[in-house]
Amino acid sequence: MRLTKLEHAALVVEHSGDKLYIDPGKFTTPITESAGTVAVVVTHEHDDHWTPEQLERIVEMNPEVRLFGPAGVAAAASGFDVEVVAAGDEVEVGPFRLRFFGGQHAEIHRSIPIIDNLGVLVDDALYYGGDSFTVPDGVAVDVLAVPAGAPWMKISEAMDYVEAVAPRRAFPTHEMLLSTAGKALSNARLAWATEQHGGEYLPLAPGDTLDF
Repeated sequence: MRLTKLEHAALVVEHSGDKLYIDPGKFTTPITESAGTVAVVVTHEHDDHWTPEQLERIVEMNPEVRLFGPAGVAAAASGFDVEVVAAGDEVEVGPFRLRFFGGQHAEIHRSIPIIDNLGVLVDDALYYGGDSFTVPDGVAVDVLAVPAGAPWMKISEAMDYVEAVAPRRAFPTHEMLLSTAGKALSNARLAWATEQHGGEYLPLAPGDTLDF
């Protein structure tokens, strides 16, 4: 399988000609070449993780595509046929096996309601927690997409998260709000955390790929 990192929180996984998109939001370049997409996972309803325009483009090119997300996503994206999933659910779609974890978005501030959020494990290898630090207990994670910067986190929390998951490889996501200097700082800290358990940190930029 091949993972391609897109801007901010989005990525695409390709396997045997089929594609899986995760979190195509407003900070991601419009997705126009999505032929072969069998599924889209949206971890939560915030628009940096999905927009109607991004989903419309994918659905138009792939009418049979299946869309997955928690109940909050289904409500927010009511114009789309979103299949509601919850923590503990498993789905097989095309060549992909999806397992879901968590349930809630990390707290931004006590004044802001906490919404639904699900982490997704792809083929027992690639894990992306959305906007949370939910650890997929009992899973030996090959590749971890780790948040590098967000209003709901500080870098020490991301470092602790990487150490708790102890992936074989990790790369940054959710970094569009960071400056070049901020990305360099986050990459250095996350690399340290990944290496504590013998893992390798890969500072992927948009367009970079990783085979797993």
